[in-house]
Amino acid sequence: MYNYTTMPEPEKCTGSIDSRQLRFARAMVFTIEEINNSTELLPGIKLGYQIHDSCSTVPLAMHVTFQLSNGLDPVFYSGDNCSQSGMVMAIVGESASTPSISMSRIIGSFSIPLVSYFATCACLSDKQQYPSFFRTIPSDQFQADALAKLVKHFGWTWIGAVRSDTDYGNNGMSSFLDAAQKEGICVEYSESFYRTHPRSRIQRVADVIRRSTAVVIVAFTTSAELRLLLEELSNEPSPPRQWIGSEAWVTNQDLLKFSFCAGAIGFGIQKSVIPGLREFLLDLSPSKVAASPVLTEFWEDAFNCRLGKIAARDESVCDGTEDIQTLQDPYTDTSQLRITNMVYKAVYAIAHAIHNAVCQDINSTAQCNKFTRVEFKQVLTLLKKVNFSQNGYDVSFDANGDPVATYELINWQKSESGSIEMVTVGLYDSSLPDGREFLINKNLTWMDGGTHVPVSVCSDSCPPGTRRVLQKGKPICCYDCIPCPEGEISNTTDSPDCFPCLKEFWPNTKRDTCWPKPVEFLSFDEVLGIVLAAFSVAGACLAITTAAVFFHHRTSPIVRANNSELSFLLLFSLTLCFLCSLTFIGVPSDWSCRLRHTAFGITFVLCISCVLGKTIVVLMAFRATLPGSNVMKWFGPPQQRMTVVSFTFIQVLICTIWLGLRPPFPIENLTIYKERIILECALGSAIGFWVVLGYIGLLAVFCLVLAVLARKLPDNFNEAKMITFSMLIFCAVWITFIPAYVSSPGKFTVAVEIFAILASSFGLIMCIFAPKCYIILLKPEKNTKKHLMNKN
Repeated sequence: MYNYTTMPEPEKCTGSIDSRQLRFARAMVFTIEEINNSTELLPGIKLGYQIHDSCSTVPLAMHVTFQLSNGLDPVFYSGDNCSQSGMVMAIVGESASTPSISMSRIIGSFSIPLVSYFATCACLSDKQQYPSFFRTIPSDQFQADALAKLVKHFGWTWIGAVRSDTDYGNNGMSSFLDAAQKEGICVEYSESFYRTHPRSRIQRVADVIRRSTAVVIVAFTTSAELRLLLEELSNEPSPPRQWIGSEAWVTNQDLLKFSFCAGAIGFGIQKSVIPGLREFLLDLSPSKVAASPVLTEFWEDAFNCRLGKIAARDESVCDGTEDIQTLQDPYTDTSQLRITNMVYKAVYAIAHAIHNAVCQDINSTAQCNKFTRVEFKQVLTLLKKVNFSQNGYDVSFDANGDPVATYELINWQKSESGSIEMVTVGLYDSSLPDGREFLINKNLTWMDGGTHVPVSVCSDSCPPGTRRVLQKGKPICCYDCIPCPEGEISNTTDSPDCFPCLKEFWPNTKRDTCWPKPVEFLSFDEVLGIVLAAFSVAGACLAITTAAVFFHHRTSPIVRANNSELSFLLLFSLTLCFLCSLTFIGVPSDWSCRLRHTAFGITFVLCISCVLGKTIVVLMAFRATLPGSNVMKWFGPPQQRMTVVSFTFIQVLICTIWLGLRPPFPIENLTIYKERIILECALGSAIGFWVVLGYIGLLAVFCLVLAVLARKLPDNFNEAKMITFSMLIFCAVWITFIPAYVSSPGKFTVAVEIFAILASSFGLIMCIFAPKCYIILLKPEKNTKKHLMNKN
């Protein structure tokens, strides 16, 4: 504990040395020596350096930051003969984001540049808080966007997420979740953990992964944290999972031993080649190793021996036969130089900034003054402007101190030997337009070595013809597929809504396409139309045949006794009644709509007028037999003709007014049936139609009343009886027609009207003319005046 009265003991690193981090430090030394030996960059000037070990902890990082800011003695190594040994021009580091944040807050006040090669937290791009921070590795904001687009690219909408409980993991995952939400990706769970957390916390995260339904896991962690999680999962393997990795762990070869992660994909910094670096790393003589405590610790850990010390019982003393050339260790592995190249770029960026401060190009030759005093702010200003290429690697910084984001797409694939190896299968370039950032040039393998892209969705896609309905209390990616309601379609997958077809269209059975509605009308091509047309023609032929029979026997008593002139006129009107029904069949048009109702109304009034005339003739004829009666002279043939013409003229006048004001017209009826169009004739004026029909009914009732009055008059052949029957049939047909007409849908309305016309017409011709034709053709002996005048 601190008592604030004595200087506390300096904090010490715990645990073993990180060989990968040692390679980064040694790469910095290599780069500085390469620059010091250069004749083009800082000629005649030697760069010095100090290397501090932060042990990946914030307190030690803060401690060494103050040391560097104050120019205290080095703790590891520094170059010799520095002209400004007390001043630090810039700092390379730190590897992690959290220590980098703490360091930037301190040195930012002094305008000392901090160039990181591995701190990727997007928060460090905030120049208000970290004005002197630069980095050669892309920000996590670019990586988060790239990961979200990668997940979307493969159609995964239901994922799990794990992260380091650090600034790197929390900020990176926050950026990823924001980008994922914009891409329509849902997260089943998001768990955080840290390597110092109790094992129970890591076990809980592992259990969440095992129980989850999401197949894809996005891990925004460092290698150290992920190793702990994978070790826990290896104890009790979960169902196969597709791992998506951030650059912090997906290129770490130490993790390739976890075979259940085969198929993992993620973004890594581009692999590079640094000439001479491997030879420099392996050039460790015993004297170099002994002179450095860090190299000594590395040597002893790598070869499990003690260097120049008394060994413990289970350890041996290094005898000089150790060969670093054969050592398999992250320190010696230069096959995947990714972050190491970021160190290389960082050192060169600082060197170029100092070069621009102390050197001038004269005649294409750089001349430098090593005694020029360089200020921190000067280096900071010039560092913002650097733009150069080294070994084919471009180096520059944007306004936020970030480089252009370019990643390789890494896939963990099983080799023929069964081991897992990292394979570069594509490239991601954030500078390219949307939709063209990815370039995948090799086949990928997936979890369990599969070749088919795994499916990770909360709900299967809704096919066309359905719409999505969100499940209550669940993310938007969890939904049910509901068929589109009647009259509506959806023609895309996962449609959120169905939309109605245009009124002339109707959905198909799958409800994914609008088809034109079938048009329906009573046509001559269908059975009902053919039958009705046949009866119409048959009725007309029957009327013409009857007229022919009557004309042939026009001199016979039975024809002459019943006013042959009205009989022929009645048969003519009946022929027209039968034929007018044909105008109701076929495609409605302007002329057919106007003709069908007016022709029907006029011909039927003509017909009823003839029947009415015949009824009046019967009544007058029997009145004329009474003594002193001369009534027949008041209702002779001229008056009969005038009666028919008058009654018919009234109907003609009604129809003319109807046609003149609001005539019938063809329409497409879309209301009776939703799924088809009914072509029919609109009445134009319903009043006109019912007046026409009412006038026919009025004449029919009047005729029926007169016929009933005359039915019992004495005669062997009283035509009033036949008229009574015919008018009863006529009235019965048309009384039943009205409700049937109103309630019948579509083309059946027309069929009902045709049936009423035919039924009433057949009723008239059969009741009035059939008995007469029977006598004329079959019983000619009764066709005599004596028989007709017989009153018994």
